[in-house]
Amino acid sequence: MTVPSGSSHVRHNPQATRFEIGSGPDLAVLEYLEQGDTLVFIHTEVPPALEGKGLGSQLARAGLEYARAQKKKVVPLCWFVRGYIERHPEYQDLLENRQG
Repeated sequence: MTVPSGSSHVRHNPQATRFEIGSGPDLAVLEYLEQGDTLVFIHTEVPPALEGKGLGSQLARAGLEYARAQKKKVVPLCWFVRGYIERHPEYQDLLENRQG
């Protein structure tokens, strides 16, 4: 599945449980774990050569839109995705309310 996202295309790679932009050494990724009806975003990585181009935000947006389309809640363990949700309140409704 390719998710249009700005000038680059984010690919969903379910076998690797991640969203991707680029290829080879220039591969930016958002990794996740799927736990029932919840996606746990665990790590975002953008190679230094690609930093500052908004790829992390494109990955976060694609992952969150995928969660919404699949009617899943999200747990942003990754600091980048957590910050993205804080800056984009339209995704607040996706947060899983974990009490404990």
